[in-house]
Amino acid sequence: MTLVTRFAPSPTGPLHLGHAYSAILAHDFAKSKNGQFLLRIEDIDRSRSRPEWETQIYDDLHWLGLFWPEPVLCQSTRTAIYDAALDDLWSRGLLYPCSCNRKDIANAASAPQEGAPLLGPDGIIYPGTCRTRWKQQGSSGKPRPLSIPLRLDMAEALQQTSSLFQIDKNTAWFQEIGEGPGAESGGVRFTQAEMLETVGDVVLSRRDMGTSYHLSVVLDDAAQKVTHVVRGQDLFEATRIHVLLQALLNLPTPIYLHHRLIRDQAGKRLAKRDDARAIAKFRDEGATPEDIRAMVGL
Repeated sequence: MTLVTRFAPSPTGPLHLGHAYSAILAHDFAKSKNGQFLLRIEDIDRSRSRPEWETQIYDDLHWLGLFWPEPVLCQSTRTAIYDAALDDLWSRGLLYPCSCNRKDIANAASAPQEGAPLLGPDGIIYPGTCRTRWKQQGSSGKPRPLSIPLRLDMAEALQQTSSLFQIDKNTAWFQEIGEGPGAESGGVRFTQAEMLETVGDVVLSRRDMGTSYHLSVVLDDAAQKVTHVVRGQDLFEATRIHVLLQALLNLPTPIYLHHRLIRDQAGKRLAKRDDARAIAKFRDEGATPEDIRAMVGL
């Protein structure tokens, strides 16, 4: 089986040194194994995605010496695929509409106890307000796409993926050949209780998008036959969500390689708004691809 990696940026701003590090790692790892490196454009956020940023992604990566087969997969062309998956999950009683805004969620999550609400890989852990209301009202037809967010009923999802939790009937795992933020590596385990308590009912379809990062990434990785997911440690905790969705949708689970994050001098993770560290800026100032590799420790 051919080893396949991918780099999947969003065209919502300039690529920075952190993107360069991740893309080069994925590219070089694939080439070292006589595998294939793919590029995917994650443009589900149509309100922020721009054609000029997509063009610059291609320019920056080619300048770095990275190449990939054409055509490039763009998420904006796959809305029917995402909607079909949502239809499947809805028909199995795994989704419910959620009308809560961020303030509602924060207030409800912090109400029973003092202090700030708990944070999970999808933000504040949802307290289940609309899930309870939905079950009391009884089911009806799936809402029109894009009209209201849809959440995954985590408890029901765990019931339908019981075969995933085979170790002591409560624990699942994924293979990590990189390292998580807490030095996690090898067979990384997670339990059903952790999914309920530290992840909760994640959003699988956001308003005005018709999907979410969690849903689209597992469907796209499967469609592109990605065998090894190379990405930053900031997404390590989300891997549990993705493994669960892969089981729900009968998709293969790749091997994961999470890597360190490139940070600024203050130790803060780089963001697209940090233009001072944009690849294009270094290129305009006369840097070479070898200079970029040195800057990120490669």
